[in-house]
Amino acid sequence: MTATSQAMSGYGKESAALQTSRGIEFQVFARITRELKSAYTAKDSKYAELVNALHANRMMWNALAVDVSNTKNELSNDLKGQIFYLSEFVNFHTKKILKGDASIAALVDVNLAVMKGLGAQESHT
Repeated sequence: MTATSQAMSGYGKESAALQTSRGIEFQVFARITRELKSAYTAKDSKYAELVNALHANRMMWNALAVDVSNTKNELSNDLKGQIFYLSEFVNFHTKKILKGDASIAALVDVNLAVMKGLGAQESHT
């Protein structure tokens, strides 16, 4: 076996293509949004899955809030403020969902809007 064929077998199809941080962020948003939708559809029979999906979404948004609070974050102050506000909204709305007073539609809409922005930024880099 040549060095090239060893490299191909070791790093061929199984290796993931290199991605940008925006691409990774997009994938995280997409996965969590899919989980939210799926869990909400089956909420009556699988309430624990809904709670787990809501928790994952809230943790993602909390991580974003922490990130934009860092003084080394280079985003504009306006964008940092918007992200922090959205994190607060997600926390508030999640509580309403858990009480049965709201649906996940607003959370899904927020996530999809961010994904759209990440996708648009990704295509310009």
